[in-house]
Amino acid sequence: MSETFIRPDWPAPAHVRACTTTRAGGVSADGYASLNLADHVGDDPANVSQNRDRLVASLSLPSSPAWLRQVHGVRVVDAGSCGLSPEADAAFAVDAGVVCGVLTADCLPLLLCDRQGTRVAAAHAGWRGLAAGVIEAAVAALEHPAVDLLAWLGPAISAPAYVVGDEVRAAFVSHAAIAARAFEPAPEGGWHADLYLLARQRLAALGVNGVYGGDRCSFREAAHFYSYRRDGARSGRMASLVWLQDIAG
Repeated sequence: MSETFIRPDWPAPAHVRACTTTRAGGVSADGYASLNLADHVGDDPANVSQNRDRLVASLSLPSSPAWLRQVHGVRVVDAGSCGLSPEADAAFAVDAGVVCGVLTADCLPLLLCDRQGTRVAAAHAGWRGLAAGVIEAAVAALEHPAVDLLAWLGPAISAPAYVVGDEVRAAFVSHAAIAARAFEPAPEGGWHADLYLLARQRLAALGVNGVYGGDRCSFREAAHFYSYRRDGARSGRMASLVWLQDIAG
């Protein structure tokens, strides 16, 4: 597992820094091997703490990420003033040195910035959050015209590996008929759901056209990524981070 960090392939300003972690580079064992960054999945807390310290050191982060208590909702918080472990599924930052982060293991991590590099945001978008409007909430928090925004879709479960029920499809199609294009009948029943396409549709509806990424699969790339659907409760979590680097520093 040589790939430790994935850097977004987006045309963001140089002082907008971002990455997604993989499984590599940590100290956790068994199903959590090795860079599990979540403290709520049953891993040894000491290992998680050490992994988080390694993350900060490896990336020379200007501060520890604002870790969220994610609940598949739509709340967005200011990462610079949200306090310890706020209940939220997205965070934004306007000041240099403040690191926004979300944890995932099949859900879609979405990173955002404006083309001038004055604001950044990270959102945790599983199907529930997507359907409820977490992308819309994160975009609104940046307070920029949508045409000025860039988005990057990090590693998530791909459509061939993701089967959902009728209620999931209905939740999206009732919001916008075009969402039906993101669902294909599964031979075993239910629907193959394309989280990447659903996110692109939501972003396009908002006017965000600078969208990148969306070409990895957390389920199928077991050597690189955690997957809750593949591994169950004893699965670790990757982190997707974005921050503004102090240009003077």
